[in-house]
Amino acid sequence: MAKSADVRPVVKLRSTAGTGYTYVTKKNRRNDPDRMVLRKYDPVARRHVEFKEER
Repeated sequence: MAKSADVRPVVKLRSTAGTGYTYVTKKNRRNDPDRMVLRKYDPVARRHVEFKEER
Protein backbone atom coordinates (compact mmCIF):
# COMPACT_ATOMS: atom_id res chain seq x y z
CA MET A 1 0.00 0.00 0.00
CA ALA A 2 1.21 3.49 -0.86
CA LYS A 3 1.44 6.22 1.74
CA SER A 4 -0.79 9.24 1.31
CA ALA A 5 2.23 11.60 1.19
CA ASP A 6 4.62 9.41 -0.76
CA VAL A 7 8.30 10.47 -0.72
CA ARG A 8 8.86 9.06 -4.23
CA PRO A 9 5.84 9.93 -6.38
CA VAL A 10 5.48 8.80 -9.98
CA VAL A 11 5.84 11.76 -12.35
CA LYS A 12 5.22 12.12 -16.08
CA LEU A 13 7.86 13.88 -18.21
CA ARG A 14 6.47 15.43 -21.43
CA SER A 15 8.61 16.41 -24.42
CA THR A 16 9.03 20.12 -25.13
CA ALA A 17 9.38 19.34 -28.87
CA GLY A 18 5.58 19.17 -29.12
CA THR A 19 5.48 15.51 -30.17
CA GLY A 20 3.42 14.35 -27.19
CA TYR A 21 6.01 11.72 -26.21
CA THR A 22 6.29 11.06 -22.46
CA TYR A 23 8.55 9.24 -20.03
CA VAL A 24 7.33 8.01 -16.64
CA THR A 25 9.75 8.04 -13.70
CA LYS A 26 9.91 8.51 -9.94
CA LYS A 27 11.50 11.41 -8.10
CA ASN A 28 12.51 12.07 -4.53
CA ARG A 29 10.36 14.92 -3.26
CA ARG A 30 12.80 15.82 -0.47
CA ASN A 31 15.79 16.27 -2.81
CA ASP A 32 13.87 17.71 -5.80
CA PRO A 33 10.86 19.72 -4.59
CA ASP A 34 10.69 21.76 -7.82
CA ARG A 35 9.49 20.49 -11.17
CA MET A 36 11.95 18.20 -12.90
CA VAL A 37 13.56 19.07 -16.26
CA LEU A 38 15.68 16.38 -17.95
CA ARG A 39 17.32 16.22 -21.37
CA LYS A 40 16.32 12.88 -22.89
CA TYR A 41 15.87 11.27 -26.30
CA ASP A 42 12.58 11.82 -28.12
CA PRO A 43 12.14 9.00 -30.68
CA VAL A 44 9.39 10.89 -32.53
CA ALA A 45 11.58 13.98 -33.06
CA ARG A 46 14.66 11.70 -33.35
CA ARG A 47 16.86 13.94 -31.20
CA HIS A 48 17.55 14.86 -27.58
CA VAL A 49 15.19 17.50 -26.17
CA GLU A 50 14.16 18.78 -22.75
CA PHE A 51 11.41 16.89 -20.96
CA LYS A 52 9.50 18.81 -18.29
CA GLU A 53 7.53 17.39 -15.40
CA GLU A 54 3.78 17.41 -15.75
CA ARG A 55 1.38 17.14 -12.82
